[in-house]
Amino acid sequence: MYIDYFGLREKPFTIAPDPRYLYMSEYHREALAHLLYGIAGDGCMVLLTGDVGTGKTTVCRSLLQQLPENTETAIIVNPKLSVQELLETICEEFDISFTRNSSSVKSYIDGINAHLLSTHTQGKTAVLIIDEAQNLDMDVLEQLRLLTNLETDTAKLLKIVLIGQPELQEKLRSPQVAQINQRITSRYHLAPLNRNDVYGFIQHRMIIAGGGRMEFFTKNALRQAYQLSRGIPRLINILCDRALLGAYVEDKACVTEKTMLKAGREVLGEDLPLSEKVRSTGVLTKSIVAALTLMVFMATVYLFLAKRTDLPYFWDISRLQSVFEKKSEEKVSSSEEITNVPLGNNEDAGSEETQSPVSTESAHRK
Repeated sequence: MYIDYFGLREKPFTIAPDPRYLYMSEYHREALAHLLYGIAGDGCMVLLTGDVGTGKTTVCRSLLQQLPENTETAIIVNPKLSVQELLETICEEFDISFTRNSSSVKSYIDGINAHLLSTHTQGKTAVLIIDEAQNLDMDVLEQLRLLTNLETDTAKLLKIVLIGQPELQEKLRSPQVAQINQRITSRYHLAPLNRNDVYGFIQHRMIIAGGGRMEFFTKNALRQAYQLSRGIPRLINILCDRALLGAYVEDKACVTEKTMLKAGREVLGEDLPLSEKVRSTGVLTKSIVAALTLMVFMATVYLFLAKRTDLPYFWDISRLQSVFEKKSEEKVSSSEEITNVPLGNNEDAGSEETQSPVSTESAHRK
């Protein structure tokens, strides 16, 4: 609805794993590099983990675009399978002929082994990618380990990439699958985006969608997008999509902080007086910091003057008391002098008056 309103070619924020929209943050670059290195190396298993919505599947799609042409890939996106179903799916992905519902696992293994040997002879690399691998059962993991035993004297015939949530790491630490864990030669955990990457992520997707470098979000709206999403790309997409729709409905030129908070309430289903909390907390923090800075500055000036003069330190209570007493005595003595000055002047004046006749008589005599 808002595509034409904002002059876009397509919706910029969708949850589809489109590799065109992959924002190459530092984390995503490292994740992709680990995958490529693991497949190109001599190892047989590669592990990529990350929290829900951090972009693991999108990285995987980008990986498929960057693999060499001499690579054959098989992708399993629903690994909640039995051992037989796993082997059947691998055969289907590699176009290996097999007899369905065969009661013998060996027939599947023989077919896969023959295909992998043929692929290796042609100078190709066979890669099996399993998404959502945290759902794999223990017996299925053990079967994957057995598949990594398919090899020649110089090379492994099958590279396996496991992609899953952090629970996969816990599962691989189990003593039951210790041999699989030991065969993982490259592993990486994909973390959420930081604040700057969230801003870059949003701008990148708007540019790909045809928005150019126009500012469709205010700075406060971007800050709220980071706080609400906690740096998880999937949540950023959902929030920004709803926020753009809200700006369109409200006939606004860009998404404001208020619109983003409203989108957060609709998407996350929470009451979010977050803006006021964040703002009041920020003001209070700034006030405390300013007050402490002023106190430190005044204390520093006082200590500097105390060293350069005879001013006592504020923790020397006895000396401070004596200084105050001395100051009060000086004030009392000065006040007494002020009151005595007029009396002395009157006496002098009187003496002058008493002496004036004598001086007058002596003047007449002369």
